[in-house]
Amino acid sequence: MAENTDVVVIGGGYAGVMAANRLTRRDDVTVTLINPRPSFVHRLRLHQLVGGTGDAVVDYREVLADGVALVVDTVTRIDAAARGVTLASGGTVGYDHLVYAVGSGSPDPDVPGAARFAYPVATLEDAQRLRPALDAASASAPVTVVGAGPTGIETAAELAEAGRTVTLVCGGVLGPYLHPRGRRSVARTLAGLGVTVLDGTDSKVTAVTRDTVRLADGRTLPSGVTIWTAGFGVPDLAARSGLSTDALGRLLTDETLTSVDDERIVAAGDSAAPSGLPLRMSCQTAMPLGARAADTVLSRIAGERPATLNQPFAAQCLSLGRRTGVFQFAHRTDVALGFHLDGRTGAKLKEMVCSGVVKHLADEARKPGAYRLHRIPGGAQRRQLLETRRAEAPSVADPVA
Repeated sequence: MAENTDVVVIGGGYAGVMAANRLTRRDDVTVTLINPRPSFVHRLRLHQLVGGTGDAVVDYREVLADGVALVVDTVTRIDAAARGVTLASGGTVGYDHLVYAVGSGSPDPDVPGAARFAYPVATLEDAQRLRPALDAASASAPVTVVGAGPTGIETAAELAEAGRTVTLVCGGVLGPYLHPRGRRSVARTLAGLGVTVLDGTDSKVTAVTRDTVRLADGRTLPSGVTIWTAGFGVPDLAARSGLSTDALGRLLTDETLTSVDDERIVAAGDSAAPSGLPLRMSCQTAMPLGARAADTVLSRIAGERPATLNQPFAAQCLSLGRRTGVFQFAHRTDVALGFHLDGRTGAKLKEMVCSGVVKHLADEARKPGAYRLHRIPGGAQRRQLLETRRAEAPSVADPVA
């Protein structure tokens, strides 16, 4: 009888759940998922939770395989030498292989007053704190959303459609990822919803107070509620555990998602930095990386050589309230194309993506190995970039102790 292998997955988001489900392909593998929350957070819907138009929580029984043991706790340290993790509750869990999928959250803003007076929206807890603040503010109170990436745009649109007076402060370009045509479509829709969009370098926020937002050009905006969506940060668990990370704190790996320090540790999702060239933080990246991380572990258990990651992209989709949206098509290298679909079609496509994500996870839970999007051909440009870097220097990553 084959010896049992214990695999611990840290983090129960898109990448962690995909990896955990896929690992149950082998009957001789025991999978433990450690997550601080008892429910799955569907981050693509957090702006709906903030706007009061939907929920962002899914029961793990809907997306997690029956064979995965869920431990509701927080990992405070990884002991790679002893192959174990320490829990906030005081216990420890040993492992033969570890999947590091701790995800991302709100960074500590370095703008004076932002940490004290602005509300982030990157996590479930952030959204749950923001919702009562909005409810407590008068219906006419001005709302300022700082940051014009997908989260900022979607949050601003959701609140404006609900009747709020919203100003979206870009600090630069509206929707930096978008093609100019897609950007114009988003701008028209936001204007139709009554959102005031402030873009350009002069719109950078220099300070936040209890009821104002100050900009680089000297303007002071009244703000009853300020929402901070500028950027993402990652937990410092890897760095605290003595593992090599990039400057942001993502675990440094090779192209099989294996830690540069320990072949028994693999990473997936927003907290992974393959070859020091991390991919865009998104569920479009997280789920394929979760599948790839699981495949790497399963290959090692089988004594096989793991395959390298192959990450093609397809699009970025935005909801602009409940009735419209933009589906921005992209090249496989994650560069936006000139073609997009907007209006009700864009909204329907966005909803299909949100529902499809949960379905992919549920399908993998019922039939491990069913997910195959991480094997779609692509990644030639990434391989070329890696080869160029290797030719220029012997190391493809610059570890941060």
